Amino acid sequence: MSMRLEIRAEYGDEGTARAVFAALMPDNKGYVDSRRSGRQLLFVIESPDAGSMKNSADDLLACLKAAENSAGLVSGPAADLYCDAL
Repeated sequence: MSMRLEIRAEYGDEGTARAVFAALMPDNKGYVDSRRSGRQLLFVIESPDAGSMKNSADDLLACLKAAENSAGLVSGPAADLYCDAL
């Protein structure tokens, strides 16, 4: 069985989308099919099982959050991706 996940992110302007996309490219090469069209980013992950899919999605979302933080798009505390906050 093969699984496929699409994640889309849209930003306020094309420059921000371009900056976030460029920041993620080194991490995604070979693992995630990534595309940018204007202000929108599209990430496609394909995996043979749920465990691999979860690991890939967790990694992508953590990297996306870091790229957005560095672009000044996120304020406040970081998301608890592993649901283990005390």
